[in-house]
Amino acid sequence: MAKVTAIPVSGLTRVFHDFRGAGRFEGGSVFIDDIFSFQIACLLDVDAEKHTAFNEWAHVTVASKLAECVTVRAVKLVPSAYPAPPVLDEGYERTAPGLYPDRLEKLGNGRFRLVAGQWRSLWVDVEPRSDTPPGTHDILISAAGEDGEELFQVSVSVTVYRGTLPESTLYHTEWFHADCLADYYRVPVFSGEHFEICENFIKAAVRRGVNTILTPLFTPPLDTAEGGFRTKVQLVEVEPLKNGQYRFDFSRLHRWAGILKRAGVTYIEMPHLFSQWGAKYAPAIYAGDGTRLFGWHTPGDSAEYAGFLRCFLPALKAELTDMGVYGRCLFHVSDEPELKDLKRYQYAKGLVKELLPDATFIDALSDFEFFKTGAVECPVVAIDHMKLFLDAGVPELWTYYCCAQIKDVTNRFFSMPLARCRALGVQLYKYNIKGFLHWSYNFYNSLLSGRTLNPYAETDAGEGFPSGDAFLVYPGADQKPEESLRIMVVQQAFHDCRALRWLESLTGREQVLPMLKEVTLTKYPLSEAWYLQLREQVNKRIAESCEKRGLS
Repeated sequence: MAKVTAIPVSGLTRVFHDFRGAGRFEGGSVFIDDIFSFQIACLLDVDAEKHTAFNEWAHVTVASKLAECVTVRAVKLVPSAYPAPPVLDEGYERTAPGLYPDRLEKLGNGRFRLVAGQWRSLWVDVEPRSDTPPGTHDILISAAGEDGEELFQVSVSVTVYRGTLPESTLYHTEWFHADCLADYYRVPVFSGEHFEICENFIKAAVRRGVNTILTPLFTPPLDTAEGGFRTKVQLVEVEPLKNGQYRFDFSRLHRWAGILKRAGVTYIEMPHLFSQWGAKYAPAIYAGDGTRLFGWHTPGDSAEYAGFLRCFLPALKAELTDMGVYGRCLFHVSDEPELKDLKRYQYAKGLVKELLPDATFIDALSDFEFFKTGAVECPVVAIDHMKLFLDAGVPELWTYYCCAQIKDVTNRFFSMPLARCRALGVQLYKYNIKGFLHWSYNFYNSLLSGRTLNPYAETDAGEGFPSGDAFLVYPGADQKPEESLRIMVVQQAFHDCRALRWLESLTGREQVLPMLKEVTLTKYPLSEAWYLQLREQVNKRIAESCEKRGLS
């Protein structure tokens, strides 16, 4: 009979193959439309007497009154050649190339693979619904071998509180790369199959708290080497006419908008109207016959491109208005301009603002001197540059992090403890952040889109970015995304923010902030226990306050 060691651990523990154990974990609490996650760490022991190491298929079952709200997946190891940047702080967990637990795989026929002598883990989500009975429930996770012999039983206690977690009030975008899905699945762009795949991935993003989707009116001018091109994804058909005029067909945009509506997307994010890092060029825009009308050969301040925008943007606004979504659209000029780019950016912003005077414009911007010029009205600031903007009292700030945020601040690299990723939620709350942007939900290219790649084999954009930066989901064989540990922890972080805001609405902000006295943007607990205990304290105080007020 196989001998298996199985212990419950939190959803903030990375169970590596050489796992050394963790502190005692017994369970937690959750609201309706909330999520509580934990893991079962499992070790199939080697038979020392027979000197054999047979792997074992385990059949998993769940016994609980909450069983219909419980999902179990296997945590799979994935390779990383470049897990950590060369400049480190003390807040990294493991930095050597190797195999990292990250991908979450559905259990085929309820089975998962135990590997002798190596730790593996099961990821368990508890997501109560409106008809889920409140109270404390035991969740018994059992596994049996192929011969029916029991391998292990682990019980975790989960308390379901009355009440529904309020919806998020933040903007949350993880840039959606439609071209990468067409490339990976080898389907024609905007074919029926491609639209279906995009819908699968967008629905999955919304389920995990994303409410803003980057929409490819034309191929977004992002993460592309100067002179290079990404696969064309252009929802709007363009037909050049005489005398510098154009005709536009928005049929595909309507179909895309239908996807967003069905998925429950709140905000529609338009692609940048000028090239990344300074608005030097126009983006790649094609005519219906495939002719490239604009691109690297087109200066951003050219009269030709200005003429195009004077035709396109009013037509786009009219279409979006007729669709009833214009007021929920966000527009970009150029991503991360620097002070040396100010004159070009001011020209570009002036042009598009003239054409869309009532539109909301946001741009990633970390240069405070640039911001002081007034060129960017709603900056999305790198989290390691936020202090200057906060100290200046800039209202309604957004923030982001990416491959450059490597010291002291929160991020989602494989090499960082998951608690460091979860810190984002309490920071968003404490500093009244309006929105969060990350550059990639599903970027399956190498650095600057030099080539397409297989994200199951290369998790680091061809050693371009530390693993964990380029995507949150893997492209599953069923044309649906396979999730990662990191997307689940990002969701938990946003749920922390929602719970803190709920508690504030019940007790006042002055009662909540003392709970976060250890948190700044660059200093925060790296202990998973701190985040688990904080959430338990917040949940309990919400439940008590609701009970006193007679709220359900």
